[in-house]
Amino acid sequence: MSEAAVMHVSAEPAETPLTPESWGKLGMWLFLAGDAMSFGGLIVGYGLLRHASANWPVPSAVLGINLTAFMTFLLIVSSVTMVQALSAIKRGDMPGFKKFLWLTILGGAGFLGLQAYEWTHLIGHTLPEAGFSFSTHLFATTFFVLTGFHGMHVTGGVIYNSCVLAACSRGRYGAKHVEIAGLYWHFVDLVWILIFTFVYLI
Repeated sequence: MSEAAVMHVSAEPAETPLTPESWGKLGMWLFLAGDAMSFGGLIVGYGLLRHASANWPVPSAVLGINLTAFMTFLLIVSSVTMVQALSAIKRGDMPGFKKFLWLTILGGAGFLGLQAYEWTHLIGHTLPEAGFSFSTHLFATTFFVLTGFHGMHVTGGVIYNSCVLAACSRGRYGAKHVEIAGLYWHFVDLVWILIFTFVYLI
């Protein structure tokens, strides 16, 4: 290589952080920032309504805390398997990647199944021990809005992870796509921990 060519190469500017490879991650962070505001607004609204209500029930007298604790455990474990899936695909371990991403998908699907069971049990159920009908109380409205909005996100995450698994299995996607999907999944899990704390426990 000539001296002029060497000088030309060394004079090229360093690659900026905003590259085509990082656009997907940046887009996901922007989406999550907006989504965090949506969830934040719903949680704050729930808190204001609860504070202003004179007959707000004690959550433990209405909701199945043990069932929901297990649902929370499922999502936390699914976050761990998501981390393991990303680690496996970075190492080039495709069998390990498929196994862990499948476990992540199953964890999300299990959560949705248990949430459907919980909703079926609560809709139209009269709770004399709590002094109201769950289906007509303001607490029920806020409960269904918050958990339903989150359930929609879990459903989207299960579909998203399934598509990423299929695309990676065909060699169309790589580790960066799994990492972006992981950002979404960890966000969904974190939001559920907040909902579980504010709606079920406090």
